[in-house]
Amino acid sequence: MIMTKGKVRFVRLRAEDLELVRQWRNSPRISQYMEYQEYITPEMQQEWFKSVHNKNNLYLIIEHDHQKIGLINAKNINWDDHSLEGGIFFWEEEVYNTPLPALVSLMFSELVVRAIRLKIYAHIMRTNDRAIRYNLQLGFELCPGQEDIENQLYLLTPENYLVRSAKLRKAFYILIDKSPYVLQMEKEDYVTGIGQMIDQRIDPSIPTEIRETDSGKEYYFDFS
Repeated sequence: MIMTKGKVRFVRLRAEDLELVRQWRNSPRISQYMEYQEYITPEMQQEWFKSVHNKNNLYLIIEHDHQKIGLINAKNINWDDHSLEGGIFFWEEEVYNTPLPALVSLMFSELVVRAIRLKIYAHIMRTNDRAIRYNLQLGFELCPGQEDIENQLYLLTPENYLVRSAKLRKAFYILIDKSPYVLQMEKEDYVTGIGQMIDQRIDPSIPTEIRETDSGKEYYFDFS
């Protein structure tokens, strides 16, 4: 699976990128904000990949201007309950001084929340002020009873997203180029089953165009 808009591209996690992700995930700068903070070995990373490369999990490498800068995910997707748990981290630290984190989160939310109509749960450490700010702008709300929890649970619903992120989305579409979103389904997506699930869940009235390809489908969106 590949999703592209302008210079930003999401590519579904592949075996050749596991070591890159593992090295950065073990970095103290990143692991301090994760619930699991133990050292991850190459063998553990391989076993983890086998357990998540399926229709209920979607891990995507974030690329900007042909440079791999982070990872975003939709894990534990419950297709019946229309929900998932989201997460994101960037290993290129200078990214945090740019609009990119907010733009990447918006790109992901436009597809997952707006087009597929899934609600997102996100665990965020109380100390991660930067992530909390980003998520509140998108429309996330702290779940009841989470005020004193160290790893707090937030929820983003399609309704809250459309209302509360309106100003942010308006600024987003002014800032970036006018190229369409393109979601490209690959053969591997249908082998693992997530391709079929997304094909079934995307409202056909939302894409501006749907093309049949040798590998599956291409969806074109204009969310502006």
